[in-house]
Amino acid sequence: MASLSLRNICKKYPGGVLAVQDFNLEIKDKEFIILVGPSGCGKSTTLRMIAGLEEISAGELYIGDRLVNDVAPKDRDIAMVFQNYALYPHMTVFDNMAFGLKLRKTPKEEIKRRVEEAARILDIEHLLQRKPAALSGGQRQRVALGRAIVREPKVFLLDEPLSNLDAKLRAQMRTEISKLHLRLGTTFIYVTHDQTEAMTMGTRIVVMKDGIVQQVDTPQHLYDLPCNSFVAGFIGSPQMNFLDAKVLKEDDTFFVEFGSEDTKTRSGVKYKIRLPESKNKDNCLEPYANKEVIIGVRPEHVHDEEELIAKFPDGIVEANVEVTELMGAEKYIYTVCEGQNINGRVAPTSTARPGETIKITIEPGKIHIFDKDTNVTITN
Repeated sequence: MASLSLRNICKKYPGGVLAVQDFNLEIKDKEFIILVGPSGCGKSTTLRMIAGLEEISAGELYIGDRLVNDVAPKDRDIAMVFQNYALYPHMTVFDNMAFGLKLRKTPKEEIKRRVEEAARILDIEHLLQRKPAALSGGQRQRVALGRAIVREPKVFLLDEPLSNLDAKLRAQMRTEISKLHLRLGTTFIYVTHDQTEAMTMGTRIVVMKDGIVQQVDTPQHLYDLPCNSFVAGFIGSPQMNFLDAKVLKEDDTFFVEFGSEDTKTRSGVKYKIRLPESKNKDNCLEPYANKEVIIGVRPEHVHDEEELIAKFPDGIVEANVEVTELMGAEKYIYTVCEGQNINGRVAPTSTARPGETIKITIEPGKIHIFDKDTNVTITN
């Protein structure tokens, strides 16, 4: 079994810098866990503590039922794949992959079997006699993965392994690593700042900010049910739109209102969107009546097609188009409505043009509402 348990893990550097605070996570055997967050959030530090390359300042780390806080990295039965590949330039691919096994005094026949099997899995059999300088970035990454595979560890740790590759190769290697995880049936813990990698590869995602875990959930739940505005904005591309707004209550119906209106000049417009009853689950909106909030809406829930504008009449607003980006299967439109940005992911046939004022609609049932002071989710 290769389950892991991180209990109240902290990392404090000299000078009182807290890199990781009170990190708690239970990882099941064979899970693919992704640690994601902006640079400096503590995700790589957490991975290095699991590997034993960083000392744990406080808390307990278990691999299986074994407390490993004071266990040397080589005795933890883990293998780590680094961002910069860390290959020996003077050795062939075969010798790079075999190096760890040779140090462990593994019999030569067993080394040969394991290296050839890993090379076959990764489709690098034809590269075994080359040296790293003669390999492309993607091939070097495969060799680094192969070096980890031959050790047959309980846990794979991958620290931003695709960040040095170009976009096309990154997409290809994402698929390869996902297939590798299914094939090996081993626990994977993967660090990235790229939320696309996180969404497409992980069985569960850990979102971190400033050394603190914000939310741990499946990719779909993180996307649909973010616990705060940071998670909502970090997961999803293009990112969620955030608007300053106010909650209004009229009779038993709740609305969100945004925009600006100058009573002296009568310039500006205030837009009022009626919220469906589902947004007031457990009467969560009642304490926010007549209070300012932040509303969030994902670009795919902003529409400029006539039939969808007719379908969601409660969410219609006027906006000025600033930029459009045709992505082939879809178009991104970047608009400004009463001084606030509203970006949409619409059909490629959209006729929106920069400089135009157009009607768009926001799906009321897809609006997220966040507390303006704490950024915590009020309703999804």
